[in-house]
Amino acid sequence: MVHPQVPGILFTPICPHSLSFRPLILPEHVTVRIMVPFNSRSPAWASFDGKDRKLLAAGDALLCSMAPWPVPTACQVDSTNDFLRSIHDGLHWNLRKTQSFDGPRDRDL
Repeated sequence: MVHPQVPGILFTPICPHSLSFRPLILPEHVTVRIMVPFNSRSPAWASFDGKDRKLLAAGDALLCSMAPWPVPTACQVDSTNDFLRSIHDGLHWNLRKTQSFDGPRDRDL
């Protein structure tokens, strides 16, 4: 999870075929080059935001960099409050369910 005001690239493999693939947070000035090896046994596919996929042949490469213009967002309060609220609500952080028995009761002592 990365705060929306952090300038950078969040590089997240989707459906990796190995446990060695991990998300990366890269500085805003980095350009990532993803290349299909020349000796690849089959082509690869690229999909952007779940839209039409594109065939990548052996030797093809993608260059990914951060756009010079930020994506505008609408906030209820501000980006930090909205970000933390969405984490709290979505992941149920800092919530504790009421339990039927939570330690000794005074009358049981």
